[in-house]
Amino acid sequence: MNHGKPVFELHPNERRVQALASADPRMGRLIALIGSLATKPQGPLFTELARSIISQQISVKAASTIRGRVIELAGELSPAALLAQSDTDLRAAGLSASKVAYLKDLSDKVRSGQIDLDRLQEHDDEEVIEKLVSIKGIGRWSAEMFLIFALGREHVVSYGDAGLQRAAKWVYDMEERADRKYLQQAATRWPSYGSIASLYLWESINRGHVDSGETFSERLNGVQID
Repeated sequence: MNHGKPVFELHPNERRVQALASADPRMGRLIALIGSLATKPQGPLFTELARSIISQQISVKAASTIRGRVIELAGELSPAALLAQSDTDLRAAGLSASKVAYLKDLSDKVRSGQIDLDRLQEHDDEEVIEKLVSIKGIGRWSAEMFLIFALGREHVVSYGDAGLQRAAKWVYDMEERADRKYLQQAATRWPSYGSIASLYLWESINRGHVDSGETFSERLNGVQID
């Protein structure tokens, strides 16, 4: 893994993006609307998992503050550094008791070799998910985010992600469903590049398109939708 660089740097004229746009014309219109995008650079794999645990169910600002305190206490986010800290000191840094237990479990499994992060790329998506959810505090959604943003897997669709469901409903102009499975309908159109489609759907929220009050067609200023 080449840390410090975005896992995905996507451009409308890139082969994978063009293949997705050709297979799904409506996604192609979304790609044309958004243009290029890139994911944030990722750090070491252990650091990303630890950050994921720290960030659960709190605001981005609070997570950043607590992460900074933990790094100040431990010196770094590494298995040895975290295991060397007492639960009391980690709680004083702002972590809940459950998150302290989760970080210690992650650290112990990585240090003992039970989870070999450097060899995760050798496994398929479901095998990686199975290994990650064996860590306390890591559920399927967190494992899927790790697959996309840390490992750069190209065909991951996180059906439990509420944002993706909402964006899919908007882009594909879907009727209300009691089961909220808009993404399941849309994903059948994506050949091998579910992660890339997901990144464009998330970006449609980030850039204010989904919550603009306009339909997808209106947002495109009258561009014909197939």
